[in-house]
Amino acid sequence: MTTSRDNEQSARWNGPSGNAWVDVQDIVLGVLRPLQDILVETARAARPSRVLDVGCGTGATTFAVARALGVPCTGLDIAEPMITAARINAENDSLPVDFLLADAQTHPFTPAYDLIISRFGVMFFPDPVAAFTNLRRAARPRGALSCIVWRAPEENPFFTTAERAAAELLPDLPPRIPNAPGQFGLADSDHTTGILSKSGWTDVTLTPLDVPLSMSEPDLTPYISRLGPVGLALADADDDTRAKVVETIRPAFDDYIDNGEVHFTAACWHLTARV
Repeated sequence: MTTSRDNEQSARWNGPSGNAWVDVQDIVLGVLRPLQDILVETARAARPSRVLDVGCGTGATTFAVARALGVPCTGLDIAEPMITAARINAENDSLPVDFLLADAQTHPFTPAYDLIISRFGVMFFPDPVAAFTNLRRAARPRGALSCIVWRAPEENPFFTTAERAAAELLPDLPPRIPNAPGQFGLADSDHTTGILSKSGWTDVTLTPLDVPLSMSEPDLTPYISRLGPVGLALADADDDTRAKVVETIRPAFDDYIDNGEVHFTAACWHLTARV
């Protein structure tokens, strides 16, 4: 059964959020590269023969794992703009990758993958138990799961600075609801462990990661004005409104800037499990 929440997520990622990600992908992928490297090293240690990358976006992690291991890697995402960009990127590469436009919660998987990975792609499921149950069907016997997800927003102040600074100008920004689908949907370790256990996964572990990240100062404005709740709220804004909001929220990031670079920490969980 398709719910309104399913449709909401699909519309968001096939509309403003997906388009924004593609537009600023070079910035985002540069910022998140250290987290990609963690998943690549995990995959290297697992020695899989075939990998599924869930919520692959434009395919950076899919490409990185295929390049490091030389094994077939499938990237899956619900967002057509991202998958289209990933397929275009693949045309210029000879790596063993393919990209699937599909909903990981409902796609009819067969048990084809030794390792399922994700970098920030599994927190948005409208029904996480159904989604992780379905992903378990994609895993071969003794298959493994390795995902990086966000810890609590309180532990990630950089990533909520824009919405806090813009609160008066954008009073209709959606609240952060604990355990609801979204960026911090798997932040609560007990909640997440319960989801994975109910989905049939075993040996569920959540290891805390605190990873230093950075970007150049000029990249900060497109990053904060195109992504996240503020970026979504500004997707259809006129130029004057956008400029006013950016002018208001930009100083809130001053404490993160040093010598032309923006430095911050990503507080994450490394979520692992087995079939």
